[in-house]
Amino acid sequence: MTTPLTLLLAYFTIVNFMGYIIMANDKNRARQNKYRIRESSIWRVAFLGGAIGCYAGMKRYRHKTQHSAFKYGLPALSAVELITYTGLAFIIIQNKALF
Repeated sequence: MTTPLTLLLAYFTIVNFMGYIIMANDKNRARQNKYRIRESSIWRVAFLGGAIGCYAGMKRYRHKTQHSAFKYGLPALSAVELITYTGLAFIIIQNKALF
């Protein structure tokens, strides 16, 4: 694998793992009636490329499933990001001579 492709894969993995963990952590805090993670923080991670992880965490922990913004927004953003990541990987692979 080329270095840019490795970096893209590492970024994808880390940011989506963070999104998953944030959803799990917020669900645990909700159960314990503790201070919660702001929705804006969850969305920030999602918009920075972690929507797939946030969506996976939402489904796994059944968290924020009644919020329309999360219920419809995270799957839509996940699809956009999946297409974007795939496109970037394709561009990197096709133009490996540039790197």
